Amino acid sequence: MVSRKTAAASDKPNISREELLKYYREMLLIRRFEEKAGQLYGMGLIGGFCHLYIGQEAVVVGLEATAKEGDKRITSYRDHGHMLACGMDPKGVMAELTGREGGYSRGKGGSMHMFSKEKHFYGGHGIVGAQVPLGAGLAFADKYLGNDNVTFTYFGDGAANQGQVYETFNMAALWQLPVVFVIENNQYAMGTAQRRSTSSPDIHTRGAAFGIKGEAVDGMDVLAVKAAGARAVAACRAGKGPYILEAMTYRYRGHSMSDPAKYRSREEVQKMRDERDAIEHVRELLLTGGHATDDDLKAIDRDIKSVVNEAAEFSKTSPEPDAAELWTDVTV
Repeated sequence: MVSRKTAAASDKPNISREELLKYYREMLLIRRFEEKAGQLYGMGLIGGFCHLYIGQEAVVVGLEATAKEGDKRITSYRDHGHMLACGMDPKGVMAELTGREGGYSRGKGGSMHMFSKEKHFYGGHGIVGAQVPLGAGLAFADKYLGNDNVTFTYFGDGAANQGQVYETFNMAALWQLPVVFVIENNQYAMGTAQRRSTSSPDIHTRGAAFGIKGEAVDGMDVLAVKAAGARAVAACRAGKGPYILEAMTYRYRGHSMSDPAKYRSREEVQKMRDERDAIEHVRELLLTGGHATDDDLKAIDRDIKSVVNEAAEFSKTSPEPDAAELWTDVTV
């Protein structure tokens, strides 16, 4: 994994107190939301699969910091953090998880089928790697329209072995599409360590055969992600896309809530939490830089917990979809 210590200071953007606090709040919102979702799943209020983003928060928050209005994002089924980071309402996301009418898909899609036209979020997709060609299609539309919008297409280290990914790389390079392919390398795919499933250790180099520039970035450092994201986005807006970013990150929970994650030790996970946690990193920067006090950060945590609790309560009290909804949106 990329170490924070190896990142050159010149690679880090100049960050104001307000920006640091913003990233702290956004990552903390994702963390607390996912923790609450895990609780609701354990209580039987969320059915089906539930894939949590705990540990990977810096990736999407860092990249959203480089986005502008009109930019698009599309990802896999581990999508709750992406929705929150682009500004979707926690109430609507949580209510969709519990299958309620107030959810983004009116309770019919669940964790893997939420979309927001207003926030340009084009879904978390349950078929491994399926979002990659769709993301290229979104970027093609912007290329066709002649604007400078960029599409962030997220997928994992496991999906990077799918054939459709490389077909997409070829077309994206051929047409110089404004798409940033973001590989969220959390080391274990669905449960197999990367070293046991992937012949090349550096996944970001796989675009070289198509002439696509790629780089690895410390996905546990939101500032490093923002800096790398800015380079990728600038290239795409200038017509020099596509671009591959491999964010070296780590998920603390199993692949889904039903995964006991016996393929790694508890000591390994705890070591990552203690030494590399993305939220604690920003917390340390805020405290040591004199940008916030411990009381300030505790107040933020209380505020975030209030937002998440409100979303959870809404997800319990929002009514279930009417039976007639079974006949709507069938061909969507």
